[in-house]
Amino acid sequence: MPSSATFAHVVIDCADPDRLASFWSAMLGVAVEGKWKQYVMLESTVAGGPALAFQRVPEAKAGKNRVHVDLTVDDLEAESSLACELGATVVDEHVDVAVTARIMNDPEGNEFCLVKLSLPA
Repeated sequence: MPSSATFAHVVIDCADPDRLASFWSAMLGVAVEGKWKQYVMLESTVAGGPALAFQRVPEAKAGKNRVHVDLTVDDLEAESSLACELGATVVDEHVDVAVTARIMNDPEGNEFCLVKLSLPA
């Protein structure tokens, strides 16, 4: 029997879910969908797709995330500038033949990537 599970949220643990929701809301161009107890949930970026949610936890982030978010962008420099204005920092960059991935930290140090695809026509 197939599962009835659906992919609803990617949940990011954090100290200040309102602050991170504000950052990610601006980065993704979506609104806060709701708040419940220690959670703040964003709207999905695509109809029926999963959304980001932020959960207040007491412990600080330790080490590298085992899961991170990749955002595909048209203008890597403009999106990097926006992310930095909102409180992110640039960590590193990896360039391959058709892909540039700029590794960033959000305001609480969670890793994410801005990805520019340069596929041949």
